[in-house]
Parts: sequence; structure tokens; C-alpha cells
Amino acid sequence: MDTVRQIRLVWKPVVFALCLVPGLLLLGDTFDITGTLGANPVEEIQDRLGNWGLRFIMIALAVTPLRRITGWNWLQRFRRMLGLYAFFYTLLHFLVWLILDQGILWSAIVEDIAKRPFITIGFAALLILTAMAATSTNGMRRRLGKRWQQLHYGAYVVGILGVWHYWWQVKKDFRDPLIYALILAVLLGLRLWFRYRQSPRNRRAHEAGQRS
Repeated sequence: MDTVRQIRLVWKPVVFALCLVPGLLLLGDTFDITGTLGANPVEEIQDRLGNWGLRFIMIALAVTPLRRITGWNWLQRFRRMLGLYAFFYTLLHFLVWLILDQGILWSAIVEDIAKRPFITIGFAALLILTAMAATSTNGMRRRLGKRWQQLHYGAYVVGILGVWHYWWQVKKDFRDPLIYALILAVLLGLRLWFRYRQSPRNRRAHEAGQRS
């Protein structure tokens, strides 16, 4: 079996199932099967979904740098799935806040946004993720052409907004959002480094150095 076929028939279903595990465990805890949700179940559900949404954003952003460092081009075949899982968990995080926490009461929603502006930042990240998810198909990629790549560069904006949203949300212990911020800084730094190495001027300088 060739590599492409093996990835499609074996590894993609495996990765898909693994990405679904956090949601299944949360569902199990909700019904006291695999654990409990503690004294404030709605907040616990929100936090877990939000954390996993941010984790999948980071994992999806790490695919391209890891592929370029290792030369494992097959990693690129998992990026779309990981990005869609980031959207999936982030959307559930928002819906839990909207339905279970706020009860879809617009007065309560407006009041909560006014008190906690980090919600607006999180919602902006969700809008970008929604646009990326809606245009993730091969057909949309062909239809949009260069605009598709420009839109999907928004993944880095989503990462920044997601970390910002998390940072503003916590009150005292900033260790977890700091870890995400450091990971994102490394990923953005690698992205800028690769672009610097690919610039025509640096390519010419590198080729001249090899000839000398």
C-alpha cells in the first residue's frame, strides 16, 4: 500500500478518532460515566471545550513548520482535519456559553459582553474560524484562488485572538495562557524565518555563497 493510500485509509481515521476523544470524555463526565464535572458543570464544560479548541489551533498551526523542518510532507494531509476540529471545539465552547450559561437571553448576553470584553475577542476568532471552515473544501480552494490562501493565513490571527481571549479570561494564574503564548510565539517566529529564507534576496545570497 502506497503512502497516500495508507494515510487515507488508515491514519486519517485513526487521527479522526483520537481528536474526538476529548469530546467523548467530556460527554462521559457529563453523565458521570468517566468522571465528574465538579461543582460548576457549565463552567467546566466551557473551559474544557475552549482549551481543546485552542490546543487544536496550535496543533494545526504546527503542521507546516514541522513538515518543513522534518521533510515529512505527508503531515500536510492532516492540517484540514485538525483545523476543522479546532472549529468544532471552539464552536461548542461558544454554544455552551450562549445556551447553557446565558440561556440565549439577549439582555444577559449584552451585559456579559460589557463586563467581559474578552468575549468579543473570542467571538472574532470564531468568525474567522467559521469562514475558514466554510471554505476548507477543495472546490472552494479552486474557486477562491489566491484569496483562499489569504483567508487561511487568518489561522495565525485566530491563534493570537485565542490566546488573548484566554489571557484576559483568567484572573490570577497566568501560567496556562503564558504557555500557549510561548508556543504561538515560536510558531509565528518559525513562519517569519521561513519567509525570510524564501525571499528572493536571501535566496540569491544563499546561491552566491554556495558558488563561492
